[in-house]
Amino acid sequence: MREYYGIICVIFMDKIRGDYYEKITRDFKIFPICALLGARQVGKTTLARQYAESKKLLMEIHYFDLEDYTDLAKLANPKIALEPLKGLIIIDEIQRRPDLFPYLRVLADRPNTPARFLILGSASKELLKQSGESLAGRIGYIYVNPFGLKDIGDQTLLWSQGGFPLSVLCENTDDSLRWRKSYLQTYFERDLRDIGLNLPPQRIYKLWNLLTHYHGQTTNYAAMAQFMDVSVPSIKNYIALLEGTFLIRTLTPWYENAGKRIVKAPKLYIRDSGMFHAMLDISSYTDLVNNTCLGPSWEGFALEETAKALNLETHQCYFWATHQHAELDLFVIHRGKRIGFEFKVTDQPKVTKSMRVAMDSLNLDYLYIITPVQETFFLEEKIGVLALKDVEIFLNKH
Repeated sequence: MREYYGIICVIFMDKIRGDYYEKITRDFKIFPICALLGARQVGKTTLARQYAESKKLLMEIHYFDLEDYTDLAKLANPKIALEPLKGLIIIDEIQRRPDLFPYLRVLADRPNTPARFLILGSASKELLKQSGESLAGRIGYIYVNPFGLKDIGDQTLLWSQGGFPLSVLCENTDDSLRWRKSYLQTYFERDLRDIGLNLPPQRIYKLWNLLTHYHGQTTNYAAMAQFMDVSVPSIKNYIALLEGTFLIRTLTPWYENAGKRIVKAPKLYIRDSGMFHAMLDISSYTDLVNNTCLGPSWEGFALEETAKALNLETHQCYFWATHQHAELDLFVIHRGKRIGFEFKVTDQPKVTKSMRVAMDSLNLDYLYIITPVQETFFLEEKIGVLALKDVEIFLNKH
């Protein structure tokens, strides 16, 4: 599968993923270790191999895949295996061996260290830190996202099939849906155990169905725990582990105006629209537009694309809501400006009372309504309708 994946993605890499090459180059100027983190099958291995290919005339290249038993055996004694090596050392699926971190720290701290380490993982740095020694000051983190609008350009295709390369590049919608269901099956039955979610597969399916139901809604941990017949701390731990694999997002509420009763529970999203649709057995755009999940689906998809376009990390994204039913889907501070976003499936966007309350309560510089339209225009001086494809360019100009 990896070889097939690489053959497909290499065709697109030079054209659409050069920004990641630049980020790796930038980080190696500062740190001896660079980590590519992201969900499985988003292109980390292909990126690493492309980077190595560009450097093979300048330095030695060493590659270890921790899903390969031969490479695992080579690293049974990591000090002996890694200490003599020079050049670029790539270690794939690092979350399977977080015990390597202390050795990487020692090797990175050598005077005039002769090696650079490019490590790849499908777990967040927070999960890696739970069992691995901190590499603070020695490592740069780069988050590799699934394909976005800047990469693909076809909004309808990307929304319906999601951004995982092997899903969006399938020949037809049925093949794409089959691939996504297979991905989720492997994720449920194997990958989650690797990061500490020790539940039987049928319980994980039940949990994921629960999260699908909560997509785009504020969490109710007590109700979720009751449904799963576990404690509230357990359900919070499950969600934190799932978030650490980059397949779900919890959006933190923004607290500011103490005079209002603010919703304090986070909102939950399945980050890739294609994976969300796979759980609902939605195979095509036609099926999607006739489904009751259309609104929540657009909200999650547009939120993720906005975060990608503005290069926002999770801790930079918030939502805002009051118990008086005023709300804002996304609030960010971008280049010193306070900006709000509403994600609506409508061909007649309009300014609502809730938007005016948000403008006033959050002291917004601008509020944008993002709909599936293909043009950008203003309804008022500070409230506009923004096409998703224009988010990066437009907000960097204003």
